[in-house]
Amino acid sequence: MAAGTLVSRLLGLVRVSLLATAIGASGQVSDLFTSANNLPNFLYLMLAGGVFNAVLVPQIIRASRLPDRGADFVSRLLTLAAAALLVLTVLVTLAAPLVVNLTTSLTGSNLALTTAFAYWCLPQIFFYGMYAVMGQILNANGSFGPYMWAPVVNNIVSIGFLVVFIALMGTEQVERHSPDTWTSQQTLLLAGGTTLGIVIQALVLFIPLKRLNLGLRPKFGVRGTGLGRTGRLASVTIVTMLVGNGLYLVNQRIATIATDARTALLAQDPPVQIAGSTNLDFGAMVYQLPHAVIALSLATVMFNQLSSAHADNNLAAVRATLSQGLRIIGVATVFGSAALLAFAGPLGRLFSESAESAAINGVIIAILAVGAPFLSANFFLNRVFYASEDVKTPLKIQLILSVIGVALALAAGLFDPQFIVPMLAVAYSIGNVAAVVISHVFLTRKIGSYGAGHIFDVHVRLVLAGIVAAVAGSVLCWVFGGYEAGGYLWQSKVNSVLVLALGGITMSAVYLLMLKLLRVEELDQLVRPLLSRFRRRTA
Repeated sequence: MAAGTLVSRLLGLVRVSLLATAIGASGQVSDLFTSANNLPNFLYLMLAGGVFNAVLVPQIIRASRLPDRGADFVSRLLTLAAAALLVLTVLVTLAAPLVVNLTTSLTGSNLALTTAFAYWCLPQIFFYGMYAVMGQILNANGSFGPYMWAPVVNNIVSIGFLVVFIALMGTEQVERHSPDTWTSQQTLLLAGGTTLGIVIQALVLFIPLKRLNLGLRPKFGVRGTGLGRTGRLASVTIVTMLVGNGLYLVNQRIATIATDARTALLAQDPPVQIAGSTNLDFGAMVYQLPHAVIALSLATVMFNQLSSAHADNNLAAVRATLSQGLRIIGVATVFGSAALLAFAGPLGRLFSESAESAAINGVIIAILAVGAPFLSANFFLNRVFYASEDVKTPLKIQLILSVIGVALALAAGLFDPQFIVPMLAVAYSIGNVAAVVISHVFLTRKIGSYGAGHIFDVHVRLVLAGIVAAVAGSVLCWVFGGYEAGGYLWQSKVNSVLVLALGGITMSAVYLLMLKLLRVEELDQLVRPLLSRFRRRTA
């Protein structure tokens, strides 16, 4: 899973870099496309994602113990999911103008172009949902790889369309794309190509799904299948996701205040660049890399273990799995946070066409990096609730976090436009820290002590190792001109990639050495499966 996610995320970086070349990171069109393209993913998560990603696995595992291996349950589940997603997608797409108005602060031609993008992007909701439900069926049956490798195909398709766009329509640096000069052909290549990638990402999962040999076929009806229980759990989870992802939409609306102000600032002589929603989107994608590659993969496997332990009413196994998971995940996420802080500049350069835009991206990445380990820790803590089919506690937690998040977002909106997006990044990091604290309090009441003291001790040593590694990385950045205007690092994307490659090797070596000196045993638990697989293949 980690291998598939890593390849997908690396291709994702290539895709985003090409997107920055095509329409810029701080251009007049970049935020408009980002705002529209983010809508289907977050509307899906808000309205259905919690059901597919958290509620279904325990239900499928329970059904898989039946004589038919859960074939009847899964057939009815797929049929019901497809029908519900189709209705939802059609309704939301028809309401595109209303959705864009509600979720952005855009006006005039900016609003018109964003709405046009939304019509092309919102059909992705159906395919996001089918990808998720098929992926969870595969995961529940122990087939973890395909769900993580499918996005590779999506990225390849998107990269192909972006290459064609750049060849036919030119780059942002040359053309200076704007809503007034934008054409329907450009919309087709940009938004249409992106949506086609999501479509193919979902369709390729039918191949491994068929290999499960469950005899799946369209089947309507829910009586006697247990789907009624699933529906009751889902109803609470939908409310939780409405609240949580509703917070994202508040953040996006606040971020587009800066987007609307950018048009006038770019028209000045000299033009002034400020961070917008695209910069926040790029930063969020980068800071989530450690979470997506390592934490999400481990949490997916351990979610099955937690679900089985809860089904057997074995709280000791639940506590042991949780403690082990948090410690192992921390090995990767703390290093990821340190690396993001040290190399925020060259990472920002990958998604920009100028040193000034790169610096804007770098600031956002550095702020978000602080909260990266907390993002993964909270995700895993919440898996414990869902594994026990407790959907009410996550709702309580999300309500508290949303109040905090909305307050922070509204406070960010009071700043000058050039500071709005950096302050939203600060709000993200504060929210991630608060989430861990609040989830810990609720979880301790539910399952008792799970060794938080031991987990904290391990993380103190991980942070010490990360600080030393980050210092080594920062020194390397300084050597390559990372702290001076016009330095080698800022001159091109290729230079940034070279610094990142050299810096990654250097930081990894220092971090591993420090973990050995500090006797962090979790390192062995993290790398042992990788080493054993390598030895088997070598043999």
